[in-house]
Amino acid sequence: MSRIGKKPIEIPAGVDVKIEGNLVTVKGPKGTLSRDIHPNIAVEKDGNTITVSRPDDSKQNRSLHGLSRTLIANMVYGVNETFKRELEVNGIGYRAEMKGKDLVLKVGYSHDVIMKAPEGITIEVPAPNKIIISGTDKQKVGQFAANVREKRPPEPYKGKGIKYVEEHIRRKEGKAGKGGK
Repeated sequence: MSRIGKKPIEIPAGVDVKIEGNLVTVKGPKGTLSRDIHPNIAVEKDGNTITVSRPDDSKQNRSLHGLSRTLIANMVYGVNETFKRELEVNGIGYRAEMKGKDLVLKVGYSHDVIMKAPEGITIEVPAPNKIIISGTDKQKVGQFAANVREKRPPEPYKGKGIKYVEEHIRRKEGKAGKGGK
């Protein structure tokens, strides 16, 4: 049995969960999320808890069991709290700012990189070198943060670029100097 899959999901106060066939809809103070769960996986709501079960131990059902439980748990967490990713901009002259609802990055190119926030995502720039991306859908928040980081990933020699706050960049030594004959 999957250790993650068999764990029940606690529903906090203020969160409403509806299960209609394969569609699970979670409504909370921060918004509403819905997702189709694979037809092999059974989802039941018992009062304050949600349980996820599988019909048999085939390889596909075993892999879907823990995944489905985690997706539903992330939906419940997302509508009650919010998911947050923090990015750091390092480099001389590198900075980020907001223009309306667009994120403008100045990261060493001849032009500014302008990124529009997808629906359900909020962007904050409390300092020119810090970006905070938050939202209810964990997948959207993570994907948008990865797209922002992709515009100028950190390089290993000087550490310039956009990195996650918790990310550690393995630094390399530069050229050794005069070598050869």
